[in-house]
Amino acid sequence: MKYQNIQLSIDRWIATLTLNRPDKMNAFDDAILLEMQHALDAVEADESVRALIITGTGRAFSAGFDLSPRETPFKSVRDWRDHAKLGNDTWQRIWRSRLPVIAAVNGYCLGGGCELSMVCDITLAADDAEFGEPEIQFQSAPPLAVMPWVLGMKKTKELMLTGDRIGADEAVRIGLANRVVPAPALMDEARQLALRFAMIAPPAMQLNKQCINRAYDLRGYQATIDYGAEMFVLTHMSESEEGREFFEVAAKQGLKAAFKWRDAKFATPA
Repeated sequence: MKYQNIQLSIDRWIATLTLNRPDKMNAFDDAILLEMQHALDAVEADESVRALIITGTGRAFSAGFDLSPRETPFKSVRDWRDHAKLGNDTWQRIWRSRLPVIAAVNGYCLGGGCELSMVCDITLAADDAEFGEPEIQFQSAPPLAVMPWVLGMKKTKELMLTGDRIGADEAVRIGLANRVVPAPALMDEARQLALRFAMIAPPAMQLNKQCINRAYDLRGYQATIDYGAEMFVLTHMSESEEGREFFEVAAKQGLKAAFKWRDAKFATPA
């Protein structure tokens, strides 16, 4: 399959999936999510592949979901449920994969990009990486409520209820990433780690990852994911002055202007 929004390469035992919408900071729309699903299914079925790296081109790993106006805007609960399901089904392919998956995070890693990094088994952060879940600042919510399973309660609430962003060092300190890597060395470090994973017998890797994930399932992981998707839908179906203003600015002046409005509103007072 020829991909328009991603790149997929396989070198010996290592597959690399690169998000490739640099003009949109690798934001997720329906097309890129469907391509990712196809690519993830392909590497899952390829028995020669023993590890997977996910990264992004340009200035971002991913800036999150694409908020550009749609030809047919979402209006119903079903519209928003289907939207959440498309993204969550993509991320859950990684969570359930037999492969060890490494997120090589370069630049911005926000919203859906942050969720993608969290479902990967290991997250390497370039020293210029920036993480966050800013959705609450424009009346949204993470469709994949995975952060409570990665971080402690207090940090999860701080990040998800403020929408604040953090740098790579802080991400490692709180457990959002495994380690910081100089940006020019990010992919070399990811490949070295992937090769270490690839040296392990595939049944041992698959069963050990499955055992770890099952421990979270038994504690309610999937129920949290399902409930979080419903809260995402309810958030978008709710009315507020702030939400209306953000999307009115976006419709009239474009997304850049809307984000500028949001950033000014939430800027720390001097």
